[in-house]
This record gives sequence, structure tokens and C-alpha cells, in this order.
Amino acid sequence: MKFSANLGFLWNDRSLPDAIHAAAAAGFDAVECHWPYDTPAAEVRAALEDTGLPMLGLNTRRGDVSAGENGLAALPRREMEARAAIDEALDYGAAIGARAVHVMAGFASGSAARKCFAGNLKYACEIAENKGITVLIEPLNHYDAPGYFLSTTRQAEAIVAEVGAPNLRLMFDCYHVQLMEGDLTNRLRRLRPIIGHIQFAGVPARGAPDEGEVNYAHVFEVIAAMGWDVPLGAEYKSGGDTDATLGWMQRCKR
Repeated sequence: MKFSANLGFLWNDRSLPDAIHAAAAAGFDAVECHWPYDTPAAEVRAALEDTGLPMLGLNTRRGDVSAGENGLAALPRREMEARAAIDEALDYGAAIGARAVHVMAGFASGSAARKCFAGNLKYACEIAENKGITVLIEPLNHYDAPGYFLSTTRQAEAIVAEVGAPNLRLMFDCYHVQLMEGDLTNRLRRLRPIIGHIQFAGVPARGAPDEGEVNYAHVFEVIAAMGWDVPLGAEYKSGGDTDATLGWMQRCKR
């Protein structure tokens, strides 16, 4: 198996370029991040070139974080802000060679929110196609993100079908899916045609994958049997000392 370090959580006490180097030293095959915008893209690209690691993805901005916002794309009457965030993420992603951008929906509900989200995703996919970037959407669980517009894989599957863009894919985060729906391996197999990236963390505490209720050794075997060869995203909270939590990866790579 190949693994990607999500630097939103792992080595997040370091600058993004330093965290990229730490991930390479630890044996990760790729990196991904959340919101890298405070770091000049040239510095990130230099670190990626130094280490040879690909950047798998980043997120659009959340909006007004001080007001509790967690994305803009499903918020009616906020289309201009949402599309500015999409433009920013795609430009930054192109500058660092990122493969995907996760368009964050935000806290919303109802038919107007769905129409808004679909419209913004169509916009994102059109721009992203010219940059060779995949657009991702990710269901978030209602424990960590109560009221988030996108919460289940079934909802995401319907939106992917509605938008109908070949570069719109599902980010299947095993942590969120287990909390909301369970049945991980059957869902992975069924949704394989629309999955663009897979992430994981221990459930329910969102720690390392060798903690909690999910047998990731089995899940990883199923993913490998699906023919999946893209690095899986380790998006878990390390508790501060990331290097001390990496025994799971060492065992998987033996």
C-alpha cells in the first residue's frame, strides 16, 4: 500500500515546506493539505520538488472561520465568494502541481442549497478541466460538522450524477463514512467508479488507524484488491508527535 500524509493534521506544528520534508523522511509516498494559502506556492512547490512527493490535494477556503463557517459552495446568495474561493484553490493547486481540489460545501440544507452546490461544482469542474485538476466532494459526519450540507455517500453519489462532469469525484473518508453509514468495504466496492481519493483515521477518536473500532488491515486489503494504487490519505490527529504514531505504516509496508 502507498500512503499520503495529510499535513493539515500531521506535523502541523511545522511550516508546510518543513512538514513536506518530514513526510518524505518518514516514508510517505505523497502529501495533501487543508488550507495552504498562507504559504507562498513557490515555497511549497520547491519542497515538493526537493522531496519528489506529489501533492494530492487541498481544500477551498472555509469562509469566515470566526463566524463558524466551514465552506461556501452550498450557501445560496454566496456564489461570488464561493467561486472566488474555487478560483483561488484551483490557481494555487495548479501552481504547486496538485492533483485535486476539495470544494467545501458548508453548513446549509434544502433544495436551494443543493441547486447552489451543483451550480458551483459545475463551475469548478469547467475551470479545473483546463488545469488538469480533479474536483472532489466529501461527506462529513454530523458529530464533527453538525449541519454540514453533504453528510452521506448516497447524497454525494446523487450530486456527482446530477453535475455529470467526468472530473467530479467522491472523496471517500473512511472515518466520516464509518460514523455516518458504516459498511465500509461494501461501500468502497460499490462506489469505486466515482471515488477520486480515499482517506482514513481511527474511529471514533480520529487518531491513528491502529486505534479504535475499524480493522484497517482488512480495509486496506479490500482497497488493494479493488486495484486502487493511489496513495491513501492518512488524515488523523496525531496528538502532537506524529513520528511516534507511525507504527501502523511501518507494519503495512513490510
